[in-house]
This record gives sequence, structure tokens and C-alpha cells, in this order.
Amino acid sequence: MAHFAQLDDNNVVLQVIVVHNNECLGDNGNESESVGIAFCQSLFPGTRWRQTSYNGNIRKNYAGIGFQYNPTLDAFVPPTPYPSWVLDEVTCQWIAPVAYPTDNKQYRWDEATTAWVEIPYPSPYPSWVKNETTGRWEAPTPMPNDGKKYSWDEATTSWVEVIQNVGLG
Repeated sequence: MAHFAQLDDNNVVLQVIVVHNNECLGDNGNESESVGIAFCQSLFPGTRWRQTSYNGNIRKNYAGIGFQYNPTLDAFVPPTPYPSWVLDEVTCQWIAPVAYPTDNKQYRWDEATTAWVEIPYPSPYPSWVKNETTGRWEAPTPMPNDGKKYSWDEATTSWVEVIQNVGLG
């Protein structure tokens, strides 16, 4: 199956449709973008189209609604997430001006400060402590590793084996 993106007058993607490969075959039996575009225009007269690819084999990125086709780069470019980000013209992806931290914590972009801000995750239980190396919350005692199922009991600050009731009959 082939995929084609409909473009408005500013090269912004309006929709993406799926076209059977047979509708894209030229006289020589090979797939042709221009034949596929002609087929799309027969369905939607007066429209503009460009072929796109799920795996990025053509035009860098799979087109999505709101993406813009850049004819100079011959690529579909996603909308810019933030004004401070710059377009990598090789991948046609937006790059933050500051690299994402690599400390296993979760972050969100703050455009006002142009910095990554850690997303605080509350402790699942008051007795648990955050491991600053991994960024994960940990119980004060490790869960037993004996193949049984356990649940945390905050009242006793201990792991309690989960017993499954099996109905009879």
C-alpha cells in the first residue's frame, strides 16, 4: 500500500490516504509517484499531493496532519514543538537547544527557561524513599524474590504475600 499526503497552498498536510499499489503502477509496471498523485487527484479534483512513507524511506518522516512539506529538503517536517528548537535538516526533526538529560529521570521542556525540568513523581507510599541514582521510588525493604506474588502493606511497612482465592465448582 502506498500513502499520499494532501497539501494546502502553504504545503501543510491536510490528510493522508492509503492507495493500493496497483493504482500507482506506471506503463512499465513499476510504482510511480506521479501515477499515484494522478489517482489521488481523480478522487479529489483540484488538490495537491506528495507521497509519504511509514518507514521514512522517502521524505524523511511519515506525513501527519499539520506537518509541512518542505520542497527544498524534499521532506515532511513536523510542527515545531517550541520556538527555541531548531530543525535538523538531515533528519528533519526538531532539536532542543539543550540536550535531554541522561540520568534516567523524567523531564519536560520549559520554554520560558529553555531548560529541561524534572517531572516530580510522588511517592506511591509515605514510607518509600527515592533512589537518586535511578530516580525510582523504593520500599524500605526489598520485595522477596521467591517467585510468589506480594503487595506492599503501608500499615506494617512490609511486603504481604498475595493469596489468590480459587473458586471451587
